[in-house]
Amino acid sequence: MHVFTMPADRWDERNPDKQAILHLIQKHHAGVERLENLKKYYEGQHKILEEEERENRLVCNHAKDISDTASSYFIGNPVTYKSDKDIKALTDALETAGADEVDGDNGLDLSIYGRAYEYIYTKHDETDLTVKNLPPQNTFLVYDDTIEQNELFGVYYYARVDDTDRSKTTYIATVLTQNYKYVLNIQDIKGPQALAEAPEPHFKGEIPIVEYLNNKLAIGDFELQIPLIDAYNALMSDRITDKEQFIDSILALYGTLLSDEDDEPGDGKGTEKAMKRLRKEKLIELPGAGAKAEYLTHTYDEAGVEVLKKAIEQDIHKFSHIPCMTDESFGGNVSGVAMEFKLLGMENITKIKTRYYKKGLRKRLRIFCNFLNTRSGILIALAAITPTFTRALPKNLLEISQMVANLWGKVSKKTLLAQIPFVDDVDEELAAVEQEEQEALKQQAELFGSHANEPPDDTPPEKKDDVDEQ
Repeated sequence: MHVFTMPADRWDERNPDKQAILHLIQKHHAGVERLENLKKYYEGQHKILEEEERENRLVCNHAKDISDTASSYFIGNPVTYKSDKDIKALTDALETAGADEVDGDNGLDLSIYGRAYEYIYTKHDETDLTVKNLPPQNTFLVYDDTIEQNELFGVYYYARVDDTDRSKTTYIATVLTQNYKYVLNIQDIKGPQALAEAPEPHFKGEIPIVEYLNNKLAIGDFELQIPLIDAYNALMSDRITDKEQFIDSILALYGTLLSDEDDEPGDGKGTEKAMKRLRKEKLIELPGAGAKAEYLTHTYDEAGVEVLKKAIEQDIHKFSHIPCMTDESFGGNVSGVAMEFKLLGMENITKIKTRYYKKGLRKRLRIFCNFLNTRSGILIALAAITPTFTRALPKNLLEISQMVANLWGKVSKKTLLAQIPFVDDVDEELAAVEQEEQEALKQQAELFGSHANEPPDDTPPEKKDDVDEQ
């Protein structure tokens, strides 16, 4: 993981060093090849496609399968926010900003590139915040050189291409500091010149670019398995080639000729006609003893190739910790505990993703809370907010219902209702359950009357009269 740093005493957000910023952009641009290569592998543009000497070039895109599975498991379900305070204004602002969609894009970028970026901004014609996912190939943050690695500024740059004049390509760089937004028009990304427009305050309270890491080293989920993926592609391509060669066997004749017709010198039409007749009739006549025919075939070890294929595929999933969901072991009759053991590796790396993602979410929430306070005077207790991640996995509802029934009365209703997957709002569901219980008691009282709970009077009538006279 490469971190861009700069001494804090050299940075002044009111008078930024444009040449230093340009140098960092050039340095980041020079290292984009790794990220572009990861993108190619996800899109199916693998190394084997460049090997023109191969007859067959197959791409078995394990890279896409790993990233799609890992990102869906991690953040396929939207992040929810729980708090004992009223945070409806915050959740509504996140919904309006499109935070759920950006979370999905961030999760995929984390799996592919090992890092993800988002930009929080206000459109010119709107007053609400908007969140936008930024490509890691064009975005980076710069930190100071202290042990805390405090953020100094963030940069997002892109090429502005004029299709009417393809010879001229300029770069636009947006530089975001704690309080200001600068736009640099770079005429040549490899040259020294950079012109700056007037700064514009953004009123976000801190740098409105959020960086997320997949893990400590910012490594993608399939990045270290690329050699195994290349080996699998090569094996499958060679397997098809060997199969074709096995089918295209050579017929060898001993002591005879395929055609009785005399070929003209260099003509070969008699033999060609005989070959066509052989394919059609599937029959060949041979003269007396000593003449024979047989196919010269290439020895093809199908069993050995299949064993090697499974070994490579297992290693891909083993070392990436992303299991193959189409495997027979993931059946519908697998118990919850067995499923957890099968997903242990993916669950462990997902917990690491979650820890780092929560760090970025805290910054996002700080920016939103500060914006709501500045614009509308709404104060939200940030410390009381807990982001909640829900794994995207099929649930064994029968097993969950049995567990809830066994623990009912021993564990609080709120805790048990939180275990049920289709219960979105536990407090609302708990209130509904209590209301239904009250209505049931009320209906029971109306049905059987509201008599006091006393034992029946078994006194004989004649004794009742004696008591009344007394």
